[in-house]
Amino acid sequence: MSTINAASVTHGKVYEGLVGRDKSAELQPLLAESWEQLDDTTWEFKLRQGVKFHDGTEFTAEAVKATFDRLLDPEVGSPRAGVLAMVEEIKIIDDHTVQFLLSEPYSPLLSILASHEGGIINPKAIEEFGGDDIQKPNGTGPFKFESWTPGQVIVLTRNEEYWGTPAKVGRVEFKVVPEETTRTSMVETGEAHIAEPLSISQFAAVDASQISEVYQSEGFGTEYITFNVEKEPFDDVKVRKAVAHAIEMDAIRKGVYNNIGGEANSLLGSKVFGYHDGLETYEYNLSEAKRLLAEAGYPDGLEVKLTTMDNKERISLAEVVQSQLKGIGIKVNIEVMEYGTFVDTTHSGDTEMIITSWRNATGDADYNQYNLMHSSSKGANGNTSFYANAEVDDLIEQARKESDSAKRIELYAKAQDIQMEEVIYIPVRVIENVAVMSKNVSGFGISPSGYLELNNVSIK
Repeated sequence: MSTINAASVTHGKVYEGLVGRDKSAELQPLLAESWEQLDDTTWEFKLRQGVKFHDGTEFTAEAVKATFDRLLDPEVGSPRAGVLAMVEEIKIIDDHTVQFLLSEPYSPLLSILASHEGGIINPKAIEEFGGDDIQKPNGTGPFKFESWTPGQVIVLTRNEEYWGTPAKVGRVEFKVVPEETTRTSMVETGEAHIAEPLSISQFAAVDASQISEVYQSEGFGTEYITFNVEKEPFDDVKVRKAVAHAIEMDAIRKGVYNNIGGEANSLLGSKVFGYHDGLETYEYNLSEAKRLLAEAGYPDGLEVKLTTMDNKERISLAEVVQSQLKGIGIKVNIEVMEYGTFVDTTHSGDTEMIITSWRNATGDADYNQYNLMHSSSKGANGNTSFYANAEVDDLIEQARKESDSAKRIELYAKAQDIQMEEVIYIPVRVIENVAVMSKNVSGFGISPSGYLELNNVSIK
């Protein structure tokens, strides 16, 4: 791994949620055997019996309450509390029945509970660590936490008392190896079985190998170019539309990404609930682009800033965009930043044009639309376009409250139509989860949310 993403390491392995997702990303019972929506704002979950935490403590309704009370406690200040802000109370009915009482209807509730925010923590660990990061994760999953050396390695071992199907491997080590060629060669030499992520430039080498192979799966999210619509020159829709007509995305997908990752027509991958397959992107049309620029008052072109993080493919993408936009008289100055600075800068709004991505952890359009397109999410919550449209806000809010799936899909389609008409972003490609895997490994997967799936891994 280049870095350790704690959620990917623990989710579904150390911690489990009340619900999970199967191989085709459909919601399934996990720590809850069943659930029922009693009315618009009351959801009841019947909990699985006979489940134990890794230290032998019994899993009961108490743990569900303690987990979500901690997540929602303002004193803890969890960065993810916002996704469940509508949960007013977790009510224990008996040891194995719990109710979520909401302040307003919230249809995507199950999708949040199935993602890492929904992982159930042992109340003893909450007592021990309080509002701090839990240094010794203690869940109900098929793997137990053994040790963590910050910046180097996390070790998990098989939970022999697991309530479900036990893991096939006895021990998993997540090692941080920042240099990609080193990670790849560790798989070649047998020092590692899986290495991720894999950049597109390394594909050919892995493909030619006798020992390792490329693993690929479609993600929920997309990479895209977006604009700060509050600031000149991109506060003018004509300028945004001109840019959209001047970028030839097919050439970019082939040249920069070697056709890895599908064609994107929106911010949502095709597996996300609320994906709009009828949404049409802007065709490549230089004369239309030039006409729009002149109409916007820039007949002689203009100069803009394009901000990207220091990832190889993103920099290549920025350079291709720079050369394509030169064709309509736009001079692009590229600003490359390391990840942390990039995040701070995009949140602050000191931007004009940005290359970014959103993985969409839950597989529900709400997670994407509310965070990226709702006016209340401007800045740090994800709306780095600083976009505000009252009609779009209303559609996103209605979709949260609507229990009829077909109607929710219609509402999201309308919202996405307006965003496309207003050219808030230009989709680049659907994110592909990519790793190098030893040929003697079977059963490995990366979920559309980007979580590593190790429970069925076996090694020949």
